[in-house]
Amino acid sequence: MAGKLGQWAFIIGVAIAILIGLFASKLSGDTQGWLILLLVVLGLIVGLLNVSEKESTPFLVAAVALLLTGTAGDTLAIIPAVCSYLSGVVKAIAVFVAPAAIVVALKAIKSLASD
Repeated sequence: MAGKLGQWAFIIGVAIAILIGLFASKLSGDTQGWLILLLVVLGLIVGLLNVSEKESTPFLVAAVALLLTGTAGDTLAIIPAVCSYLSGVVKAIAVFVAPAAIVVALKAIKSLASD
């Protein structure tokens, strides 16, 4: 059951991140705030339920790559016509991945400390 919840949290999180990125300019501030909060909660669920100990290193490497890309979203501005959409999607995915990365990193540190 927990595995299914984690899978659905991941799918829904990515879908919401894409929607926020594509339609950020059309969303009200309150709506966008609630959706971002939902992304954070879904990211926490993914970090807790989806990433096993053996998957933690590849996940954290991928998360770092996504987070760096998200913070460097302005570099995507050189791509004509899709720059604002692509940048928005990448930044929203970074918001989704960050809490999951924090949880997985803390789980990895706990595992290292207990060995």
